[in-house]
Amino acid sequence: MDFMSTVKGSMLEGFYPDGWNMAKIDACCDHPAESIGERQSFWHRDFKPVPCENVHDFDMMMGHEIAQNIRRTKEAGKKLAMILPVGPMGMYKWAVYFLQEWNVDCAHVYGFNMDEWSDAEGNTLEPTNPGAFQYAMEQAFYGPLGALTVPPEQRNFATKANLPTYADKIAALKAEGAELITVFGIGRMLHIAFWEPHFAAEYDSSEAWSRDCYRIGAKLHPLTIEQNAITSFKSRTTLVPCRANTIGPGLFLQSDRIIGGCDGALGRGMMWQGMSLWITLRHGPDRWLPSTYMPTLAGKLFYLKELAGPLQAECN
Repeated sequence: MDFMSTVKGSMLEGFYPDGWNMAKIDACCDHPAESIGERQSFWHRDFKPVPCENVHDFDMMMGHEIAQNIRRTKEAGKKLAMILPVGPMGMYKWAVYFLQEWNVDCAHVYGFNMDEWSDAEGNTLEPTNPGAFQYAMEQAFYGPLGALTVPPEQRNFATKANLPTYADKIAALKAEGAELITVFGIGRMLHIAFWEPHFAAEYDSSEAWSRDCYRIGAKLHPLTIEQNAITSFKSRTTLVPCRANTIGPGLFLQSDRIIGGCDGALGRGMMWQGMSLWITLRHGPDRWLPSTYMPTLAGKLFYLKELAGPLQAECN
């Protein structure tokens, strides 16, 4: 007795995206924890999952990776476009620490926040709202960098007016030899940024899906709302907007490198991200599961070792 054998006629029938093959998804998760790093045929030759013993190691290692790439491009005389998330967040304090220790400034860095809460018309929260992603980035990264920070005119946030300009700005930077690095987390619904899996139904092909660069006032899946209620709003669902402005695969799939992070463990054996991690690493690219494209790109995906499981029942 499980999901597949009981879903018919239940309130969850039709709740998950049409393109989700639950049997295949389940098979992705049915492996020994120690096998999670086994290379798959669809992985980029320079893609690597990196296990972290605990959240403190995770924050430090991911922060070091961000800072190291900023330093590397600085020393190479290159501009660096960075698509940046709000979630995970703990790595930013370590990125700041390393950059300050090395005295590396970010004058060559162009930041592009990948998403922002919105209403149906794409209007976003005020930057002073503590729930706003712009506020979070200013508090966690841009502000603490002090004199070494990214110049304000090189910081981009996903407002209704600015998000549509991302593609041209990034294209212009790449034409000048800039690298594009996407920093990301993986959603419970396998989204990257707020590019949700149910969007796939609107495209005739994966090629058409992969060309779309952004969406204004995107409808978020109910489980995305609940994930954020848990992780960012102290469980208070009523505070979470139901829509967002977000970049799309037309941008994140252009990345020269990626820096991913999965830290979705809740303590006492509870987690929300183990299944998402396994699907990302084992399923293979599928537009109904956006995060499954990330292993096809060069870079690293840092993850808490406990998310590898084994993903078996345990009544907490």
